[in-house]
Amino acid sequence: MNATTTAEAAVLDLEPIERTAQPLTVQQAGALAAQPHTSLMLSLMDRGASLDQIERMMDLAERNEKREAEKAYNAAFAAFKAEAVRIVKGRKVTDGPLRGKEYAELHDVVDAVTPALSRHGLSTAWKLTRDEKDWLEVTCTLKHVGGHSESVSMGGPPDAGGAKNALQARASTKSYLERYTLKAICGVAEGGDDTDGNPPAAVVPLELLAAAREAAMGGWAALSKHIKGLSPADRAALEPESYALKKAAKAADEKGAAA
Repeated sequence: MNATTTAEAAVLDLEPIERTAQPLTVQQAGALAAQPHTSLMLSLMDRGASLDQIERMMDLAERNEKREAEKAYNAAFAAFKAEAVRIVKGRKVTDGPLRGKEYAELHDVVDAVTPALSRHGLSTAWKLTRDEKDWLEVTCTLKHVGGHSESVSMGGPPDAGGAKNALQARASTKSYLERYTLKAICGVAEGGDDTDGNPPAAVVPLELLAAAREAAMGGWAALSKHIKGLSPADRAALEPESYALKKAAKAADEKGAAA
């Protein structure tokens, strides 16, 4: 949004005012015009808007920008999910009660999801959000090039098993938390995770998932209305994503209540 519309100008009831500020140089004006919010502010100043009117319009533009960024994130995430990324379990437990059980290491998960995420403008990053003697917490953030991001956090004590020293215990827990937060934020599982021998769930069609995530942005009421309007077959197809959709709708309601 680079300028006020006719309707917005009418609402603001703009009136020309006299200004004595020094004009910008060509270089300054060019640099400012490259920034959408600054361009909007300059346009409003040219129309004689008051400081209060400018602040209100800038706030409106910022909220609209955030909504568009969230829409872009949802579309990109739906496209990523449609690729049905599979994580190969490359290691086996060598001792203890879980001996012989296969699992994926952190690099296996990263190698599996990164190419698909990148194709859709998505990337991940971790941050150690709690670093205490007896507790570590890791937060994994999934970011989109449009500006929107979402995060998942998980914590636990240092893993002192297997005769590890203090440093190894903390490194083991950190790696574990990074692996599981990455899987959680991406909504992916290792081959065979929690299936009890059953075949993996079918991939949700991209168009169906994108529309449902768009509805979830409007909160629980909007999501419920959208789901009720689907055919029984489409509702069944969405079931693998039901938890993520409910979580997104709850977050939208909380965001609306806080606004």
